[in-house]
Amino acid sequence: MEQNGTHRADMLIDERRQHLLAKVQKEGRVLVSELSDALGISRITIRKDLDYLESKGLVQRSHGGALSLQQGSALFDPSLQVKEQKQLKEKLRIAQAAANLVEEGQCVLVDSGTTATAIARELRRFAHLTVVTNAVNIATELTGTEFEVILTGGTMRKNSFSLVGPLAEDVLNELHADIFFLGVDGFDVKVGLTTPNFLEARVNRAMVHAAKRVVAVCDSTKFQNRSLALIVPPNEIHTVITDDKIDKDDLEKLTTAGIEVILV
Repeated sequence: MEQNGTHRADMLIDERRQHLLAKVQKEGRVLVSELSDALGISRITIRKDLDYLESKGLVQRSHGGALSLQQGSALFDPSLQVKEQKQLKEKLRIAQAAANLVEEGQCVLVDSGTTATAIARELRRFAHLTVVTNAVNIATELTGTEFEVILTGGTMRKNSFSLVGPLAEDVLNELHADIFFLGVDGFDVKVGLTTPNFLEARVNRAMVHAAKRVVAVCDSTKFQNRSLALIVPPNEIHTVITDDKIDKDDLEKLTTAGIEVILV
């Protein structure tokens, strides 16, 4: 009986680990706290399972959870269509909070990406804005408005529909905007904001320098991740809009650094 019981327990462990692995591969990232609550299993057990999966080369452990091997790569650069399906509710709330920071008649810089696209849709509530963007799809989102829409020009990246290169940078160096909404692939509160593409990082950096107020817009899964190219260190941004699942240590470090954090 004891042997049979042990065998059934082993099967349960294997099934649970297979479930965790499938969830990581599907969502790109999982959090220990969420898995513990969803499965009714202690956080210690979840951590041990994730450690086991990492030891087998199946996932990459991160602070508070685990990443898929692709997601954990600094070069991981998913398409806009793939990104659009992730953390959709959080992105919509972030977009609403971002639009609340805008005033009628302002010049607004908008980065490329799915969160930025959601922000562009929220901006349609205004009557008169000047919107500068390096994203072709965002300019399209704003057709039919009375806005003055300025595209930077440059070479288009197929993954993100963003325009990059010297032409985009030169245009941005001549502009002055009231506010800039910056979406990122990684946000390490010690290192800064990062993206997988070097040319994209350069354009984003030019946008930061062109704006009076810089607002990083990213859901909590982007924290504690680093992509290949640094955009700017944390001290070059003024505000962060994210969801309330952000790690408490990261939240404290941001506020201690004097960065305004808006939780949605």
